[in-house]
Amino acid sequence: MQIPLSPQAALNALTDFGPHRAEVWPNIDVAHFQVHKQDVSSAEVTEGSAVVGGAWERERYTWDAAAGTVAVETIDSNIWGPGSRWDYRIKLGSSGGSEIEVTVVRNGKTFKGRLIELAFILIGTRQLATQIRGALARAGSIST
Repeated sequence: MQIPLSPQAALNALTDFGPHRAEVWPNIDVAHFQVHKQDVSSAEVTEGSAVVGGAWERERYTWDAAAGTVAVETIDSNIWGPGSRWDYRIKLGSSGGSEIEVTVVRNGKTFKGRLIELAFILIGTRQLATQIRGALARAGSIST
């Protein structure tokens, strides 16, 4: 997907665990967000939302700015099982901005998780792209 942010701005939006995170990302609310630890190229956080039925997951983010990659591995969750993850590859877009490739692996560990996993398979790719574009647009407007 193409976005107007620079690769560095996109990486920053994906890895900014500051007070605006719940404003930027629609599936995170303040009540379900906690940073456990963070350094210059990794973070361990819990994210979730009451809007998504109280779904939450503890994740390990690792990123490499030079390579333009962000990996998000699920450590624990009330709906997602082992092997669940998000992988982002960010590069300079052909007409400026960024080109972002997202790979998502979701393994439902509960009935609710399996239903969401199925819905994601059926309609999620387009919805995911829309949500990511919106979040990155909000991140760009907040950071300016």
